[in-house]
Amino acid sequence: MSRSFAELLPTPLTAESLARLQPLTRADDLLLLLERWVERGWLRALDKAFVAFLHERDPEGDPLVLLAAALTSHQLGHGHVCLDLFETLKEPDFALSLPPEGDVQTGAMLLPSQLLEALEGDAWCAALQASALVEHAGHCSEASSRPMVLSDRRLYLRRYWAYERRIDSALRQRLSAPQVTPEDLPARLNSLFGSPAQPAPIDWQKLACALATRGAFSIVTGGPGTGKTTTVVRLLALLQAPAVEAGAPLRIRLAAPTGKAAARLTESISLQVKSLEVADSVRQKIPSDVTTVHRLLGSRPGTRHFRHHAGNRLPLDVLVVDEASMIDLEMMANLLDALPDHARLVLLGDKDQLASVEAGAVLGDLCRDAEAGWYTPQTRAWLEQVSGENLAGSDLQQDLDGTHPLAQQVVMLRHSRRFGEGSGIGQLSRLVNRQQSHDARALLVAGHHEDLFTLPLKGEQDRGFERLALEGRGAQAKGYRHYLEVLRDRRPSADAGLEDPCWSVWAGQVLEAFEAFQVLCAVRKGPWGVEGLNERITRTLFARKLIDGDQQWYEGRPVLMTRNDYGLGLMNGDIGIALKLPERDGDKQRHVLRVAFARNDGQGGIRFVLPSRLNDVETVYAMTVHKSQGSEFSHTALVLPEALNPVLTKELIYTGITRAKHWFSLIEPRAGVFEEAVARKVKRLSGLMLGLG
Repeated sequence: MSRSFAELLPTPLTAESLARLQPLTRADDLLLLLERWVERGWLRALDKAFVAFLHERDPEGDPLVLLAAALTSHQLGHGHVCLDLFETLKEPDFALSLPPEGDVQTGAMLLPSQLLEALEGDAWCAALQASALVEHAGHCSEASSRPMVLSDRRLYLRRYWAYERRIDSALRQRLSAPQVTPEDLPARLNSLFGSPAQPAPIDWQKLACALATRGAFSIVTGGPGTGKTTTVVRLLALLQAPAVEAGAPLRIRLAAPTGKAAARLTESISLQVKSLEVADSVRQKIPSDVTTVHRLLGSRPGTRHFRHHAGNRLPLDVLVVDEASMIDLEMMANLLDALPDHARLVLLGDKDQLASVEAGAVLGDLCRDAEAGWYTPQTRAWLEQVSGENLAGSDLQQDLDGTHPLAQQVVMLRHSRRFGEGSGIGQLSRLVNRQQSHDARALLVAGHHEDLFTLPLKGEQDRGFERLALEGRGAQAKGYRHYLEVLRDRRPSADAGLEDPCWSVWAGQVLEAFEAFQVLCAVRKGPWGVEGLNERITRTLFARKLIDGDQQWYEGRPVLMTRNDYGLGLMNGDIGIALKLPERDGDKQRHVLRVAFARNDGQGGIRFVLPSRLNDVETVYAMTVHKSQGSEFSHTALVLPEALNPVLTKELIYTGITRAKHWFSLIEPRAGVFEEAVARKVKRLSGLMLGLG
């Protein structure tokens, strides 16, 4: 090093703090410390490998830079696009989730917060600015090979900084390209929504459709049951009708992040299109087939690349993407690259749901002002003129100086038709979303709502969990016994051959019965995680003779696809159930296990797959809340862990609650975790569209 690290720090320094800073004076000491953090499970091996790579490139480099690189990579694994240097120094333990909650620190190992306690943000920035491994955001060039980028106080791995810039640039360009709206737009809106009656609640769906007609980019966000699908079907009719009348129908494509979400949207849109009051010529040009984003772009197995990109754009005029909260930064960048300049992009999603598993919270970043509105007087006047709605009593904030251009193309739907005012699930989800944890608890324990139930457990051996998992609760709610009884009681006659459609009908009934109940978990590991509960439920079902095996493959085993398999036509998130089906063996007939999946290609029916062909599946009596996104179940039971964990936030609780259509149960091994989780909000760090409210 060209200078002593101590020269960068405020004085006076104690002998103890200087001893803690030793790893920051020699790179070898820092690498050894990082290795210990990896062994403890605090960092990923990938994080340490990245730092080792940087050290090879710049052996004399400042250890401060290597520490920043390790933490930036670590944050990426937690969904953050970048490392905010000053936020990290303000509250290192919280910002980094290090040590992980639940890991009792004995004092035997140096904590990141102890390492950083005497460091100042300006000193850290100065070290990064002087490094040959770091490029300044204002001077970045494609020819540079520096692996990190410093943008103001945020440090990025170069690839993720590039993704953010590509999205930022593409959206700014789209927001500055207004579209021509039909002269008779008010009449067309009234034909789809009816003339506004006064006084009446604001028709946010109508406003969303109006706003989307005038821009190349728009967002429709809202909670469950607020009518996002209804809105987009009417929007497509609104866009397609003038094009059909002009003899040039629009090429419209629909996509969703997962196969499950695509299948649900396909079914929902098919029903909505049939009921549209439009000319048949228009209805025929509104697609209902929804594909996955990966398939739309033309995923190339084993690579990060797609068939469609900036040099080979998608052949379409309008693209609608549902469940957009699940789309990560990299995928959004690839999607925008492949979109033709003239095409419209409409994103649908619930901004309050969990963000994507991978890095970034794109929809959340873009919807940061959705609730407040922030429409300019010009936008408000235009909306009122074309829709006939009155926004005067809406309580929306006004953008009087034009500082929120993005907000002009975002509409939040506010009235849930699934969860009425009397719905316990609806009330609970709203309280959790507002982080009113005490009111949420009071609602749960009051017992006034038949659709809500809470089950406090007394240790791991409490059999209340097994009873709920098998039987459900109440006269109508069903547990896992239900689908296994459907499997047994409705099995077709042994004389029916596999070609007989009765087997597909039966398989469909079993799959539908399985959706009556689902255990959701916050974590994967531990007795209250996915792995522990799947084993526990399997053992219980076997002990009750409801399944005939508890190892690997057995009839009735429900499985979740964990990766897309385009050869089989199965997508990540698809759920299948192993069933015994007839098969001819010469003159004899035997029964062979096959896994039944509902087709997600819009054609309906069942796909049967041999278990030996399924490499990426796991048992799914319990699944993570993340995996449940895009799905709905009649009754969901959310199991919280015993200790607070970094993933436990109000977004996770909200997402778990809103997967339930009719009944929701909260299972608590320890009191207080629910309130602690609701009090915490996901704060994914990024710089996306910061200057564009």
